[in-house]
Amino acid sequence: MAPAPGGAAEGREPHLRGLERLYALAPVNRLFPSTLHLLAPGRSEIRFSVGHDHYHAAAAAHGAIYFKMLDDAAFYAANSMVDEHFVLTTQFNLVLTRPVLEGEMVAEGRWVSGTRRVLIAESRLLTAAGEEVARGTGTFMRSRIALGGLPGYLADPA
Repeated sequence: MAPAPGGAAEGREPHLRGLERLYALAPVNRLFPSTLHLLAPGRSEIRFSVGHDHYHAAAAAHGAIYFKMLDDAAFYAANSMVDEHFVLTTQFNLVLTRPVLEGEMVAEGRWVSGTRRVLIAESRLLTAAGEEVARGTGTFMRSRIALGGLPGYLADPA
């Protein structure tokens, strides 16, 4: 079972770094360039930039980028609490509060509860100035997919 947030992250470093490698290697991130940092068990941060390529017809960021970054931030906060298996998003609620035009953004994720089968995590999307533009809450379920079998999770033997 995973320790509660605020516990010693030192022993969990290989797991956290492995999840960061999985994120970096995911093909979808070629469409949405971004960087994941797992700050501690149960806490994530994704940094990315919004530009014209992310716009809908009314010249503001499409909701797809809000969802992608909020879901990913909550997902990785949750998966950081589960050592051996990949988790899956089973439900995600999203609240958009302000349009985003362009610039640097950060999605912050925080594990809320659960470590056995079902986990709950939340996330918020902030501008570089710290203004919240959206938030989300997700439910995630432990899958049968072993993290160790996914390309990139285990550190390269060098």
